[in-house]
Amino acid sequence: MSDKKAITAEILCVGTELLLGDIVNTNAAYLSWGLAQLGIHVYRHTVVGDNPKRLCHALEAAFSEADLVITSGGLGPTYDDLTKETVAAYFGREMELHEPSLEAIRSYFQKTGRVMTKNNEKQAMMPRGAIVFPNAYGTAPSLAIEDGDKTAIMLPGPPGELIPLFETKIRPYLESKRSSVLVSKNVHIFGMGESAVEEKLKGLMTESENPTVAPYCKEGEVRLRVTAEAEDANEASLMCDAVIEKIRSTEVGGCIYGIDVDSLENAVVCGLRKRGMTVAAAESLTGGLIAKRITDISGCSDVFLGGCVTYTNEIKHRLLGVSNETLDAYGAVSSATAMEMARGVRERTGADIGVSATGIAGPTGGTEETPVGTVYIGVSSARGESFRRLDLSARRSRDYIRMVSASNAYDMVLKEMDSLSE
Repeated sequence: MSDKKAITAEILCVGTELLLGDIVNTNAAYLSWGLAQLGIHVYRHTVVGDNPKRLCHALEAAFSEADLVITSGGLGPTYDDLTKETVAAYFGREMELHEPSLEAIRSYFQKTGRVMTKNNEKQAMMPRGAIVFPNAYGTAPSLAIEDGDKTAIMLPGPPGELIPLFETKIRPYLESKRSSVLVSKNVHIFGMGESAVEEKLKGLMTESENPTVAPYCKEGEVRLRVTAEAEDANEASLMCDAVIEKIRSTEVGGCIYGIDVDSLENAVVCGLRKRGMTVAAAESLTGGLIAKRITDISGCSDVFLGGCVTYTNEIKHRLLGVSNETLDAYGAVSSATAMEMARGVRERTGADIGVSATGIAGPTGGTEETPVGTVYIGVSSARGESFRRLDLSARRSRDYIRMVSASNAYDMVLKEMDSLSE
């Protein structure tokens, strides 16, 4: 792998347990992220079992397109740990004892009070000419073989060893080889579906090559990943910012709730904290999900005062003060009830904003007039009360209806805090 050139890579994970589904392959995702930060383009992920013939074929396929192949797994002491041996054979290198690694392995066993068995010496055998990276987190050293423009880096499989080894040893090694860096920023959108976002931004998505704009969809939300490549991180970041400003100037801009904020609830916590405001929640169909998601964020107690689950009409009346007249006239699933619930929890907690959710999550309980998926979100502040009606009848999954209802509650809180700040 020549210095200072654009590098293409493949991640090759070794282990029959991965193919059987016994463990989840988190290493590939982590390594892809780490390589992207270094401006290294990952072309493919491959998983192969503990079979030298298949691994050799995988190496041949990988190096037919990639300059760099990073393997994980197969560096252990047992007979089926054959990654080093197979990679060595691919490059025509003999195996030889690496004395510093053997001493490090012996020292590791002494420090941990364990008995070193004979087969652990196998982990100190290295291909001739390999660059060895000591492993302070286990017994399997990492290593690299350079051969012209091709480089293989071998990492142990356990994430507790792979991640710190990559950060402390492999990243600095690769930094000397890179010619550019990739920076990605995530634009989080709520209130506009993936197809609508694509329609509004199709020209930008198809015509922009650097930065690139790619959409991703999750429950009720859309994420745009804007990625730029440049000589340094600051330049790439500025390139991303310029594209994000273009996105904000379109119809999509009104639905952006944050950049790199992870979630709606995190955006709510950050926004309330910035403004010195507080919120409280009154829930029916969501059953505490609004409170649960926001309290998953450590330190949210400075902005989230609390909430209550009021599932029956009697409790809505007794705890929140929803009038019997409203419940009799409009029912529990109504805009009037939602707004009174929000007002009640705000007044009883002293929060700046009260938010509520009432509806029918299903799969039973719906009627022709009020089918499953009918939801009302209420919000109350010193400005007054408002509501949002949701029709989620096309998606009858109870979990989906509850999740999207909670997300809409956060979205209404975000908009209410903006209105209060004007």
